[in-house]
Amino acid sequence: MTHSTDERAQLFASQYQTFRGLPALVGLCCFSEAVEPGWSVEESVGALKRHHYAFRRLHQIFIARLTSEPVFELKMAFSYHAWLCAVQVSALRARVGEMREPPLGLEKVPHPGLELAFDELLASATTEELLLGLYEVAFPTLQGELEQHYRRTHPLADQPTRRILKAAGDDLAEMLEYGRRAISCLVEPAARVSASLFLGTMRGALSASALKEGNGATHPALPPRYRSLAAWKYDGMPKRDERFPDPYNMGVNAEVFLYEPSLPADAKVLMMFYKRLREIDVPEMMASILAETPGKPWAYYHDMTRQLWDEARHAMMGEVGFVSVGIDWPKQVMVNFTWSLGLNTQLTPKERHAVLYFIEQGLMPKSGKRHEWEVSLRAENPLAATFQDFDWADEVLHARVGRDWYVSDMPSPSAAVAFGDECWNKVLIGWKQWKEQGLTEHRNWWPNAYHAYCAQNGVEPKTEVASFQTTYESTRADLKDISASG
Repeated sequence: MTHSTDERAQLFASQYQTFRGLPALVGLCCFSEAVEPGWSVEESVGALKRHHYAFRRLHQIFIARLTSEPVFELKMAFSYHAWLCAVQVSALRARVGEMREPPLGLEKVPHPGLELAFDELLASATTEELLLGLYEVAFPTLQGELEQHYRRTHPLADQPTRRILKAAGDDLAEMLEYGRRAISCLVEPAARVSASLFLGTMRGALSASALKEGNGATHPALPPRYRSLAAWKYDGMPKRDERFPDPYNMGVNAEVFLYEPSLPADAKVLMMFYKRLREIDVPEMMASILAETPGKPWAYYHDMTRQLWDEARHAMMGEVGFVSVGIDWPKQVMVNFTWSLGLNTQLTPKERHAVLYFIEQGLMPKSGKRHEWEVSLRAENPLAATFQDFDWADEVLHARVGRDWYVSDMPSPSAAVAFGDECWNKVLIGWKQWKEQGLTEHRNWWPNAYHAYCAQNGVEPKTEVASFQTTYESTRADLKDISASG
């Protein structure tokens, strides 16, 4: 327990003057604050480990629940919040490493109450429970501990920690604001009542583990487990909300259209908006890799989560693109989930990563992301050009992530590419079966979407564009013949 400076020292500190009234201590604090001893290194490190555990478990939960969350906006928010949590985990790990020699003990559970609370959150039974547990219990508790740590640790001696805490607090405030708004939109009073036992268990567990000071501080007993009685199991089946009425539809081959030289650039931009929005399936698939690949160095999860968030941004770029040209995409465009469905249910995590890397490699040459950017320029669409410019830049990072965490485990770069192609060939696309089962008609939605675009933007429809009808029945997204590749 720290001790306060005596009154005489405090009086002197309050009257102490810098040269010509310059800001004291580079503006970090006043001398009255600086003469207070603050927390010890041990106390500060102990709190850092608690924050680290909380952010890491929150990252795990966002990733674990992303694929099975049907609401598009929440999928995107979980992608972003997972990335923000990953950033804070990395910063906290680095700070503990600056103050302690290995082993750092960062993999240890700081308190069983914390473990129980996050186990309950992971196992929450509904989206409503998850939102309430995240944004009304877990995040506010973490926010309180960050603020307590910021107040109690020394503003000069532990300035590097205070800077990390401030950044973490800013990210946390942003996530909390989103979460509160999401709850106001999605959680009905009856759902809140149904979640009361779950929320009570979480609050009891966090209260039992609360960061307390003083020799007389006591903790209540842990509550019994509620939702987390059974071991939690990851659900890799992608789910979509009602704005995705035909998720098995593979009736429009965007890549064949995009690489057909005779078709006009403005129509290709419209098809690229579809391609971008369809990238919702990449976070769904990458979440499965992260959730089902334990035991890697933290840097692996940090880098892969950044790529996952980038892919979510790309999907939202597609949505913005459709909005920019007045297209109501839920009515006009059938966005499928067949890629994430196939990879998540038919391949191992390493095989999924292999396919991802193989596809990334195909996006780097002139026929990949550069081509899409050049199409946007030819179409004289500044928004599309901006999106494709940054999409292309993101792929440079993603190629590096693939080299660091996939190729490094393979005999050679060429073997890594060949294995990715082989794994993609293994994925069975149930084109005929899905149609026979009544899951889709593979309807060609493109002509209606194109005509709606033309009507909205004063464009004269072109027959060769409106009559496009190539599907994915026999051609993969990399234009490889499926029948020949199997």
